[in-house]
This record gives sequence, structure tokens and C-alpha cells, in this order.
Amino acid sequence: MNWFTARYCFTLAVVAYAASTIYSVFLWRKGFRRDDRVNYVLLLFAFALHTLAMFMRGIKLESCPVQNLYEATVFAAWALALAYLAIGLIRRMRFLGAFAAPLLLGLGVFALMPALDPPHGPKPEFGGALQSLHASFTMLAYGALGLGAVAATMFLTQEHNLKFNKLRAVLSLLPPIQRLELVTRRLVQVGLVLLTLGLHFGGRLPRPEGVRFIEDPKVVWSAVLWLGCLALLLLRWRGLSPRRFSWGVVGVFVFVALTFWGTNLLSPLHRQ
Repeated sequence: MNWFTARYCFTLAVVAYAASTIYSVFLWRKGFRRDDRVNYVLLLFAFALHTLAMFMRGIKLESCPVQNLYEATVFAAWALALAYLAIGLIRRMRFLGAFAAPLLLGLGVFALMPALDPPHGPKPEFGGALQSLHASFTMLAYGALGLGAVAATMFLTQEHNLKFNKLRAVLSLLPPIQRLELVTRRLVQVGLVLLTLGLHFGGRLPRPEGVRFIEDPKVVWSAVLWLGCLALLLLRWRGLSPRRFSWGVVGVFVFVALTFWGTNLLSPLHRQ
């Protein structure tokens, strides 16, 4: 196994995500009235290739493959796909694949940019099981938040339909807005728990001399994200409207998407 083989396998996964995205267009045009099991199988096949690519990369590194921006992006997309496949076991939730597929395709195409995957230098000083646990829980948290943002977008779409086009909302086969709001809230709760575990394990990693964990830009960024998720859940508990809560969840994920790679570049602990 080598770098090229793992990258080629991930490229095939991106092609499968593209096929799922194309099929999702038909789901959109039919108002989600078609059986979406085909889309679920397409995403499951893409996920299998995606997992194989990460496994081969991890075997080569002898650690969790999150040592540059290519690997971090691949891991984030993998976590999002895993979150969808878990939720998609509930048949009425499989419609989320029509929204997850384009996002996965975009992340995959971005990850394949050559500049994101420079040759590896010396191995990082922190590694082993703790690094793998830290990376896994953190990336799974991003995946849960990403899927939560997808559900929040669907909630806002349904609410708009109910407000401006009642017939279309009644005829739609999408889940009711009450279920979408519940799914959004649960996914944010899961994301917060996973992020808490990721930060906990990250705080126990050995660090290079002179680098303080609490002052690292990525750690500060993660703490801001954690506080943002906690604040949203507390405000929802105190009576924040589902609409504003959904906008908040979308905003949190947009924040993650726009700043994730920049904070990696600024972080002495995460820039390899």
C-alpha cells in the first residue's frame, strides 16, 4: 500500500459521492417522492471506499490520518458520511442524503487539491491512541453538527413552505417540522458531547516544549465552538424559537466550514 493507492481509492469515493449528488437532483425535482434507498446505497458504497482510503493511509502513518489539511478534510467528510448513514437507518430520515451528498462532494473535491497534501515531514510528537481518540471524537462532532445544519436547513425550508405555500407543504413527503426540529436539536447535543470528549483527550496529549495547549489557536477556536453549541442549546431550553435555533445551527456550521482550515494553519499543535 502507498500514498497513491490510498489517494486513488479516495478519488473513487468522490466519484461515488458525485453519482449520489446527481441522483439527489432527481429527488429534489420529484419533491422527494421517489424511493431514496438507491441514494442510501450509493452513499454507503462511497463511504466504504472512503473508509478503505483512510485505513490504507492510517496503516502507512501508523496513526490516525489527520496530520495535514488533506487528511483532516477527508476525516471530516468521513465523519459527516458516518453520521448520515447512522441517521439513515431510520427510513423516514434518509431524505437527508439528498442534502448530505452535495456537501460530501464539495469536501471531497476540495480535499483533492494537490496543495493540501504535501509530503510528510517528521512525525508529530503527540501520537498513538490518545491522538486517535482526540481526532476521532472531534471529527465525529463536526459530522454531527454538519448533519444538524442539514436538518436545520430542511426545517427552515418546511417552515417557509407552511408560511407561503401551504399546499406544497401538505403534499411534501418530508418529515414534519416538529421532527426536523427534534433531529436538529439531538444532533447538536450529540455534537457537543463528542466535541467535549475530543477536547478532553486533546488536553491529555503530550506537547512540544514551549507550546501551551490553552493558548493554541485551534484549541481557542474549539472552545468558542463548544460555547456556541452550549449557548444554542441553553437558549432553546429557555424558549428560543425553533426558527432562530435552526438559523443558529446553520450559522455555527458555516463558522466551522469557513474557519476550520485557517485555524489548522495557525496552530503549532495541528500544523504538520
